[in-house]
Amino acid sequence: MTVPFKTCLLIDDNYIDNFVTRRVLESNKFAEQIIVRQSPMEAIELLKDGTVDPDVIFLDIRMPVMNGFEFLHEFDGLDIAKKGIRIYMLSSSLDPTDIRESADNKYITQFIHKPLTNKALEEICL
Repeated sequence: MTVPFKTCLLIDDNYIDNFVTRRVLESNKFAEQIIVRQSPMEAIELLKDGTVDPDVIFLDIRMPVMNGFEFLHEFDGLDIAKKGIRIYMLSSSLDPTDIRESADNKYITQFIHKPLTNKALEEICL
């Protein structure tokens, strides 16, 4: 079986959510490399300096200091933003504003409700 993606970046401030999401990604052989960051600002720095070159990003919305939408604003200013990275907003938010803002954002491929499931990953890989 071929692995669909080379590098996946998971950005979420919640350790438990990261643990669960990482396990789902690993058990489905979603990517060769899964990089997890709890700080969106740290993730921006990794993207900016080229340390990480992801094919896919899973991004939470509600995080302290910098939320998912603020991350996307910073991401927009990076050269890597032109590469066509698939970004999935992975959130427990039920706020219609968050869902609408995700749908309207040019970088968001899809809004996915937590927890990440095998079925959601199957749909991504189609």
